[in-house]
Amino acid sequence: MAMNESQKTRAAALRTEMKKLDPATYQDIRESYYRIADNLRPLVDALEKADADLGPNGPILEEHYIFCEMLDRLNKSVLGAIV
Repeated sequence: MAMNESQKTRAAALRTEMKKLDPATYQDIRESYYRIADNLRPLVDALEKADADLGPNGPILEEHYIFCEMLDRLNKSVLGAIV
């Protein structure tokens, strides 16, 4: 998805700051970001399936919503465009 102007501005500022980091810190951030990004969607999907299998309004549904919110927040981040 293309970034809007606000996201482009945030990304430019973030890119500038990330360049100031020592390489090890930058790499730690990059690796951690991708571990989360690669695994969050499968977790959301698995919770959705488990909730459907067990029935509505259970504790899994609440967890599913929490992780959906996390996925939404991750999608709003511009960090992935930088690292």
